[in-house]
Amino acid sequence: MGKVYGRSAAEFAVEAVTLAAADAGLDLADIDGLLINPGVGGDIGLPLHTALGLRELRLLTEMQGFGSSADGMVQYAALAVHAGMADVVVCVYADAPLREDRGAGATYTGAGRRATGVDALPAAAGLRSAPAKYALAARRHMERYGTTSEQLGAVALAARQWAALNDRAQMKDRPLTLEDHQSSRMVADPLRLYDCCLVSNGGIAVVVTSAERARALRRPPVYVLGWGQGHPGYPMSRGSTFGLVTGAAISGPAALKMAGLTLADVDVREIYDCFTYTTLVTLEDYGFCAKGEGGEFVASGAIAPGGSHPTNTGGGQLSSYYMWGMTPLSEGVIQARGDGGVRQAPKADVVLVSGNGGVLDHHATLLLSPHAAT
Repeated sequence: MGKVYGRSAAEFAVEAVTLAAADAGLDLADIDGLLINPGVGGDIGLPLHTALGLRELRLLTEMQGFGSSADGMVQYAALAVHAGMADVVVCVYADAPLREDRGAGATYTGAGRRATGVDALPAAAGLRSAPAKYALAARRHMERYGTTSEQLGAVALAARQWAALNDRAQMKDRPLTLEDHQSSRMVADPLRLYDCCLVSNGGIAVVVTSAERARALRRPPVYVLGWGQGHPGYPMSRGSTFGLVTGAAISGPAALKMAGLTLADVDVREIYDCFTYTTLVTLEDYGFCAKGEGGEFVASGAIAPGGSHPTNTGGGQLSSYYMWGMTPLSEGVIQARGDGGVRQAPKADVVLVSGNGGVLDHHATLLLSPHAAT
């Protein structure tokens, strides 16, 4: 993953699925379910099963929840396995937006549906990109709670410190200081360059099967203890909580209730961090700090290496790699397996994985553990 050129999203996806199956000790022929997240451009889809040489699948579909898709795919894969609809389901995401002949900032320009009529008014007002829209949300949080750019910078610094411990991270050899953050160019006020996630080429796949079968496979199983989704449906008008409350406030409690756990049981947090503000507000909405106190919480060092609340332990999308919701999910699996090496959290009995899609429109949560539910 990263600045890897000359390969298509489909090629990345095929390799990711093949590697995931081998990691589990499975043959491709053992797979009877495939869930595909096609990304923004729809560069992978149903024909992927043919490229993989898969035959007689019992489950095949594309799923689109944007950045919440990875967690959602695992949820539906687990339901399919539990219902007997399939025995081994692979969930995959891949993308290849980076090109050598253009900068990363231009990668997603114009992606998605082109609005017309009243729907085009936000674009006419300048809200033409994800950074612009998230900037609107971040500014509202700042105005309401006094959150500062320096506090957003603390999120970026923590991510970069974790990335320095991750051999796969794109920015592992690029230290970052708060001065660097504050002097970086403005992308969409108040979001600076280092408040924004990376752009990456690559692919990630995970295998979902029954607990019984997983225990007999090559690698230690990671158990799914609970899950939830939240889709706020913000009206873009006065009275909306857009920018102040996210779908994590819905999906988090649902996942904890399903698992029979509390926030105090969570050891590691893998949060979807498309922007520094997203990390901050999501931590608030899960309840790791009070609403409006996220800035002080992240500035305290709680989420950095050595902190009380290890968060985005691989460097996240800000400093490791941007694979939509597969970034936090993959690191969650690594931590639950104890495969983190020098970045391994001191305790990882319960790992919370968070996905966020659209502009705070969709949220999904998983609770993972190396221990089966009791």
